[in-house]
Amino acid sequence: MLVLLFPPCSFFFFARLPAFIWHTHSRLYGAGFVFPLAELDGQVPPWSSLYPGVAQAQLVPPYPSNQNPNQSDAIMAKATTIKEALAKWEEKTGQKAAEAKEVKLYAQVPPIEKMDASLSTLVNCEKLSLSTNCIEKIANLNGLKNLRILSLGRNNIKNLNGLDAVGDTLEELWISYNLIEKLKGINVMKKLKVLYMSNNSVKEWAEFVKLAELPALEDLVFMGNPLEEKHTGEGNWVEEATKRLPKLKKLDGNPVIKQEEDEGEGDA
Repeated sequence: MLVLLFPPCSFFFFARLPAFIWHTHSRLYGAGFVFPLAELDGQVPPWSSLYPGVAQAQLVPPYPSNQNPNQSDAIMAKATTIKEALAKWEEKTGQKAAEAKEVKLYAQVPPIEKMDASLSTLVNCEKLSLSTNCIEKIANLNGLKNLRILSLGRNNIKNLNGLDAVGDTLEELWISYNLIEKLKGINVMKKLKVLYMSNNSVKEWAEFVKLAELPALEDLVFMGNPLEEKHTGEGNWVEEATKRLPKLKKLDGNPVIKQEEDEGEGDA
């Protein structure tokens, strides 16, 4: 019997998807908000086109009837490299990655663990999707001089270091379902308009107010962070968040209504 073992982080890669779909649907669609599908890069990954199939996927092939299951060879599947993922993407799409404006490397099997130097070949890329992998650090974005949208949702990213290379061009960062607690380094993104970072680990207002250093920020999704959950439970999340980020136009998918607008409607 040949047992294929995925990297340890792959457990979270597969296991978190059902919870992610349910949580996103219940908190966003249930609230009457049609989520822009930033977290799914516009579509469900091909290996899970049917949600129940994820739980039923058979990762260990059955052994032949004449083989003793105790006599097996275990092979640890190596993580997919960026170079390998790009080669598969080129084969699938018929495009050259170095010339493409949009490159999708999400949900690789086995998952990507490192953003390596092969990313530097994407000189024309405006939108890069690396969600649903096992990436721990943001790195090697120096060659992406035209990058406007970066999707890193559902990885294992712990901080925002490494974004300075695209600070002058990045307009949207999709980084929900990671492990981010501190927002140090986010101030480098002077053109960032959209930030989706739900379901991370931000607990303190002292971290949240660092978002005020983003002069162009107008659309923020922050639900699922401990800070948001605490103040939503107390009934004052929107008030407290918008007080600290007065330029926001949308918060968690809902238009931000200014106090003067409320008063104007009341007078009418």
